[in-house]
Amino acid sequence: MIVKAVISDAENLTDIALKSKAYWGYSSELIEGWRSDLTVTPKTIQTCNVYKILADKMAVGFYVLNNPKDDLIKLEMLFVLPLFIGKGKGKKLLTHAVEKAIETKVKTIELIADPNAIPFYKSQGFLEKSKVGSAILDRFLSLMQKDLKQ
Repeated sequence: MIVKAVISDAENLTDIALKSKAYWGYSSELIEGWRSDLTVTPKTIQTCNVYKILADKMAVGFYVLNNPKDDLIKLEMLFVLPLFIGKGKGKKLLTHAVEKAIETKVKTIELIADPNAIPFYKSQGFLEKSKVGSAILDRFLSLMQKDLKQ
């Protein structure tokens, strides 16, 4: 079940993001260096569209969808606990996020994908548009987009 996150979820959602990122074998030092980028704040929950997916009444994943600007909306975060990676939870969250984006009547949903997530997003119809630098020297992330048919 996917439900809207509440302010009291902030710390738990941050924990999910950190654990999910660590799943890909990044060092503890890198994960700590990314902590601020992976933190879900109460303000994020208040000002963005933040939804969590539940399993046995426990949040096991979430996404953050920014508010639309012009004809574009950005998916800022989508994370699933390692135990649930590959079990369809991420796909359900992404489908939900795309539905929410369509409701805003934007033409495009955009995200910046970790290299490990590119195959997942491609399988869901996202296309790589360009590369953007990351905090790690010589490491690039993919700017990906999906056109939303209205």
